[in-house]
Amino acid sequence: MTTTEPHSGGHPGDEAGVTTGFLARKLGVSPTTLRSWDRRYGLGPAARVEGRHRRWSPDDVAMMQDMCRMTAAGVPPAEAARVARRRAVPEGTGTPIGSAVEPGPPGESAAGQASSPERPSPAGRPPDGGRVSEGHGGAEGSGSGEVLEGTGAGRSGGGLPLGSVWQECRGLARAAVRLDAVAVQEQLTRAVTTYGLITAWEEILAPALHAVGRKWESAGDQYVEVEHLLSWHVSATLRHCYVRSSQAPGRSGDALPVVLACMPGELHTLPLEALSAVLAERGLPVLMLGGAVPAEALVATVRRIGSTAVVLWSQSRSTASLALARHLAATRWGVRGARTHTAVHVCGPGWGAAKHETQLRRPRSLRDAVTALAGDGPYGTA
Repeated sequence: MTTTEPHSGGHPGDEAGVTTGFLARKLGVSPTTLRSWDRRYGLGPAARVEGRHRRWSPDDVAMMQDMCRMTAAGVPPAEAARVARRRAVPEGTGTPIGSAVEPGPPGESAAGQASSPERPSPAGRPPDGGRVSEGHGGAEGSGSGEVLEGTGAGRSGGGLPLGSVWQECRGLARAAVRLDAVAVQEQLTRAVTTYGLITAWEEILAPALHAVGRKWESAGDQYVEVEHLLSWHVSATLRHCYVRSSQAPGRSGDALPVVLACMPGELHTLPLEALSAVLAERGLPVLMLGGAVPAEALVATVRRIGSTAVVLWSQSRSTASLALARHLAATRWGVRGARTHTAVHVCGPGWGAAKHETQLRRPRSLRDAVTALAGDGPYGTA
């Protein structure tokens, strides 16, 4: 079985390249984006034949992959295009691949462009900025109106509209759509290192996961491979952070752990994995029980280890059991005369009905949960 797209016209030499639609699906961008990059920066097929579909050669494809990796890392598109074209100079020609010379800033000469650095530095992203919105062009034609197309031969894909998100989130989603595991891991590591676990989760990882998850739910079997790839790498990154922090020297083993568990029937563990990594980073012991923990096991664990706090995650109302949460909040443990109870934190979108439950505490975000559990602020209530 072959993954090569059928030829569009049967002309001699068509087999030497792929169509714009095929390349767009491979890169995880829209055909409109490729045409825009061609028009703005000269990133088009090196060879064109009048009256025929454009065909992208292997060198053209490599150049566009380079462009995607750099823009996904936060490099301004104009700078990324300049570097991608320079790297794509065919051996012995001295002429960059591309259909035109990309425009430079006003007043910049061709010599000035040629002297620009070979390796651009990713643009920094301040904690309160750097968002790009669907349908609104950003600086340097960043393609903020782009829709992430499906990947794989023969799959058109309906796109992943991300809304107003950071450029790093958009780049992560693009890398996942084109099934570029190396780029996904590189961007996850860079996000956590640059912004810290909490900001990286709330601004980059979680929005990308939500977009892919929504698309999977609405598109049947499509995008399941994208969701699995992204989820696996996010989980691997978070667990690596947890292990590294939990093995740091000087940690005390005397404190009671915070119990983290998904409700019975609930399999979405990534939010709790993010919380476990941050709590371990703050020096708090964690007992992570994972997904779909039976009710009896939850109650037995709380009584057995005497935890002062338990976090229950529910992604949907169907798994959010107020009866179980109330029972855990009322459970008392300890020696006679000094018995105490466990603070129950209900987290996730499934707990909408818990807003009037005064005995339950309901952090609204990862940051809120960490603030409460790490003792940096008052516990929130439902």
